[in-house]
Amino acid sequence: MLKIDHLTKTFGDKRAVDDLTLHIRPGEIYGFIGHNGAGKTTTIKAVTGILQFDSGEIFVDGKSVKSDPLGCKKVLAYIPDNPDMYEFFSGIKYLNFIADVFGVPANVRQERIHQYADLFELTDDLAQPVSAYSHGMKQKLALISALLHDPKLMIMDEPFVGLDPVASHKLKTIMREKCGRGGAIFFSTHVLEVAEKLCDKVAIIRNGKLVVSGTMDEVKGNSSLESVFLELEEKK
Repeated sequence: MLKIDHLTKTFGDKRAVDDLTLHIRPGEIYGFIGHNGAGKTTTIKAVTGILQFDSGEIFVDGKSVKSDPLGCKKVLAYIPDNPDMYEFFSGIKYLNFIADVFGVPANVRQERIHQYADLFELTDDLAQPVSAYSHGMKQKLALISALLHDPKLMIMDEPFVGLDPVASHKLKTIMREKCGRGGAIFFSTHVLEVAEKLCDKVAIIRNGKLVVSGTMDEVKGNSSLESVFLELEEKK
């Protein structure tokens, strides 16, 4: 579903991502772990087509991000850690705008908006301008908008930041259900306990380089993910 092949991205003299190779298969929830500045967001922005990269290749559902960026974007959804939205829109107008961008038919969008707005308890606020939303409400709106076109691949940067415990639980359920239907999820997080319980596979990146990757059991063994991460950080 997502193949990152020898990805390298530099900013001046700094190599933010250094020869990174990862493969996320259909049905997998894949966690991406690293300290601040490790290269997680740079990788995610390269995958979503926001950032050009120096070398390597990225494939989404068999399509190249370089040669077919639009084809890739049609089948993925990206949720940044701090969603930027058209705040002069009302919530419902924003969702319809996103549905228009992805060509979601009217009957389908109405059903999905109703389903997910009710699920995240946002229905009563959809008439309000986005500028009046709290950070948590904006995060919920971003999640709903990402689900409208039923993406095959969801890319999320710290998706649980700003969500209350109930909304976080509902998001975890959606993630597992989507992967159960053959989708895939690639997300970064600093909440290692969540990653350990939720992810099928995990990769740890440090200073742009892949340190370790594999199934959760392969990476953590008899320890905890937090212990493994801290041990690796101490060795740098």
